[in-house]
Amino acid sequence: MSDLISIIVPCYNGAATIGDTISTVLAQTYTNWELIVVDDCSADASVTIIRTFLEQDSRIRLIELDENSGRPAVPRNVGCAVAAGTYIAFLDADDLWHMQKL
Repeated sequence: MSDLISIIVPCYNGAATIGDTISTVLAQTYTNWELIVVDDCSADASVTIIRTFLEQDSRIRLIELDENSGRPAVPRNVGCAVAAGTYIAFLDADDLWHMQKL
């Protein structure tokens, strides 16, 4: 299988966990993916941490919302709207994946 998988991560104040979450995506054995992190106006260092990963891997994208939606469905829907993959996988900013998840 070589279809693109779009991984969508809504993030709100996830600085404590977002780095580990992104690292588990980078460790996937299936490599044809794009990671779309949608930040919901975090007030912590989430965006700074995410940007460090943007510099390491061109498959990672960051979308910053202008206003906090108050719920993860909105960032997920924003991510779906820009996703280019044949398949979509959702991952929360405080979750970790097994390296063969995809």
